[in-house]
Amino acid sequence: MPRKLISHLFPCLIFLTLLLLTLYFNLLSHTRPSSPSPPCNLFKGKWVLDPTRQPLYNHTCPFHRNAWNCLKSQRQNMGLINSWKWVPESCTLPRVDPTRFLGLMRNRNIGFVGDSLNENFLVSFLCVLRVADMGAKKWKRKGAWKGAYFPKFNVTVAYHRAVLLAKYKWQPKQSTVGDQGGLKGIHRVDVDIPADDWANITDFYDVLVFNTGHWWGYDKFPKERPLVFYHAGQPISPPLEMLDGLKLVLENMVSYIQKKVPSKTLKFWRLQSPRHFYAGEWNQNGSCLFNEPLRESQLDLWFDPSNNGVNKEARYLNHLIEEVLRGTEIQRLDLTHLSEFRADAHPAIWLGKKDAVAIWGQDCMHWCLPGVPDTWVDILSELIHYSL
Repeated sequence: MPRKLISHLFPCLIFLTLLLLTLYFNLLSHTRPSSPSPPCNLFKGKWVLDPTRQPLYNHTCPFHRNAWNCLKSQRQNMGLINSWKWVPESCTLPRVDPTRFLGLMRNRNIGFVGDSLNENFLVSFLCVLRVADMGAKKWKRKGAWKGAYFPKFNVTVAYHRAVLLAKYKWQPKQSTVGDQGGLKGIHRVDVDIPADDWANITDFYDVLVFNTGHWWGYDKFPKERPLVFYHAGQPISPPLEMLDGLKLVLENMVSYIQKKVPSKTLKFWRLQSPRHFYAGEWNQNGSCLFNEPLRESQLDLWFDPSNNGVNKEARYLNHLIEEVLRGTEIQRLDLTHLSEFRADAHPAIWLGKKDAVAIWGQDCMHWCLPGVPDTWVDILSELIHYSL
């Protein structure tokens, strides 16, 4: 073939090759799912007793919070509590491999934002991951309430305390004239402004897990110290009831997350962690001295809002949260149902301090560690693995 003809054909061949490659990768981008899903619904299943199951960590983990360290507090039946394994209906849920997971997350960071139930989750996560890096160090930068740095993998996992997610502050009553119905002041909530604790971390984390809900009650904010909602610097008129305010906060915070958190960041919203107060609220001698999980047939009696029991708020708040999340890229971390069974797995009266129960009542809201949140870690790590 003449050399001149070859010199003319060569650029054409390059062009055709590049064109075919472009068409091929465009086809892949349309056929490959943007967010791969696990092989089944990890949130639907049952607890199965497995006597061989052992926790991955013990009471010596340096990231424990004393009130949740049920091994150290010698809570009864901890061996049984940790022998229950969550089994999804149509697939298996592997236990997290800390070394493999940290390898996957190398040079990445994970953040939890919300109330103490997300802190409870975080502590479990830190103690599990420490198995793979005993050189993990406490980390409290960038406004984090608690966290750890894993030097072998250059991974940071931390918690930012923001119980309402939105910014709020106490404003005492200015006037001493008149009783004003016993009003002592207000908690101003700016529904459109995120709390300072997490407003400036959106570029640091590669995975973010949000929650709120447990502070949205009149036990936290009674009528003499109510929540008063503001928007654009002005009080909302007419004033909102608490749950209407919660919905407005959710809408604004989700909008903020979508605008300010990079699209490449994995975003999860952990739905409510159920409480298990029996025969009264936390300040009314409510207790949770149970030795085994609840049965499926008992769950609605405990948690259906129509029964108006003390533990009803989890499902109701989930409904509000799911409405707001619909149509967003934020993934639902629906740990409510699997946790509803586990009335046996709270710190109850084993709180690490002699007078704690007399002062605060039993803890039937947070979870013993090791315990149920370790299963939360298994599920979250699986979802992160599939998403990455």
